Amino acid sequence: MPDKIKENTQQLKEQQYQNKVDQITPKPPLFKNICWAFIVGGLICIIGQGIIDYFLALGLDAKGASANATVVLVFLGAFFTGIGVYDELGKRAGAGSVIPITGFANSIVAPAMEFKREGYVFGIGAKMFVIAGPVLVYGMVTSFIVGFIYWLRQ
Repeated sequence: MPDKIKENTQQLKEQQYQNKVDQITPKPPLFKNICWAFIVGGLICIIGQGIIDYFLALGLDAKGASANATVVLVFLGAFFTGIGVYDELGKRAGAGSVIPITGFANSIVAPAMEFKREGYVFGIGAKMFVIAGPVLVYGMVTSFIVGFIYWLRQ
């Protein structure tokens, strides 16, 4: 019987603690965050489309223009991460700044900058792919599997 009382007392304490945590934890402005993510993500995509249109106007085909626009967007994402602008954008936009390809550049450059004081090899080289590494591995494994299935079907 005393074990049951201890168990009930513990459950009551845990419930009281959880209620207190729920009261103190700030509630994020969900609608505002969704709007910011949509606007910023959309603006990044509009900039990307503008870059593609610019390369198309220079005479590149659609595939070449898209490839060049990807390179430019990765550079811009890395550059703005390097000067600290992209991190501020990410604080406001959330997933709106993470989803486009510029977010991928940010996920590689930010850890590299954070660990640069540890040296080029063990700092930048080792930590650069902390966040982006799993994404790269997943992408490569998935593309291998899809390619293998495509090869089998022919």
